Amino acid sequence: MSTLHPHGTRQQPSRRRDIIVAAACGATVAGMVGLSYAAVPLYDWFCRATGFNGRTQVATGAPLYTSNRKITVRFDANVGAGLPWRFTPERTSIDVRLGEVVTVDYFVVNESARETAGVAAYNVAPLNFGGYFQKINCFCFSEQRMAPGEKRDMTVVFYVDPAIVDDPDARDDMTITLSYTFYPQRTPQPPVANRAPSGERGTTGNGT
Repeated sequence: MSTLHPHGTRQQPSRRRDIIVAAACGATVAGMVGLSYAAVPLYDWFCRATGFNGRTQVATGAPLYTSNRKITVRFDANVGAGLPWRFTPERTSIDVRLGEVVTVDYFVVNESARETAGVAAYNVAPLNFGGYFQKINCFCFSEQRMAPGEKRDMTVVFYVDPAIVDDPDARDDMTITLSYTFYPQRTPQPPVANRAPSGERGTTGNGT
C-alpha cells in the first residue's frame, strides 16, 4: 500500500492561493502605476481650468471693464540648477488697476560660452488667486534657445480679473506674486553627417 506525503493534500491548494495572491498584488501595483501616470495630465488640466495651486488662466483678449481699485503685483525670477542664465524682471513690483492690461518684460542672459536651452514654469501666490490672474501673452512652457552670451527680453501681458473683489479672501492691501522659474533643457547634438571624422580635422584639400 502506498502512502501519501503528510502534507500532500495541502500543497496544491496552498500553491494555488499563493499564485492568486501574487497575481492580485501584481494587478494592484500595475493599476496604481497607471493611475499615477494618468493623474499628472488630469491634475495639470484641473489646475489650468480652475486656477488651483496658483495656476494662472489664459485670456484671449482684454477684459470687459476695469476698476479703479488697485492691486500690487510682484515679479519673481528664478533659474534651476544647471542652467547658466541670468534671469531678472524689469521691475520688482507694480500697482495696477483691476482689469488693466499690463505689459512687463523679463531680461535673460546666457552667461555661458555655448548654446543652452530652457523652459519656464510659473505660478501665482497666494495660490487661490491664480484663477483671477489672466495671461494674454507669455513666454512660459515654450523652449527658449539662447546662443552664447545672447541677451533677450521676454514679455508677459496680463490683467487681474476685477471679479477678484468678490472673493472672500480679497483685501484692500492685497498683493499677488507672479513667479517664473527657468529649467534647463537638453540641446540637440549636430547631425552625424555634419561631424567631421577625427582623422580629417585640420587637413587641407591636398592632404597636407
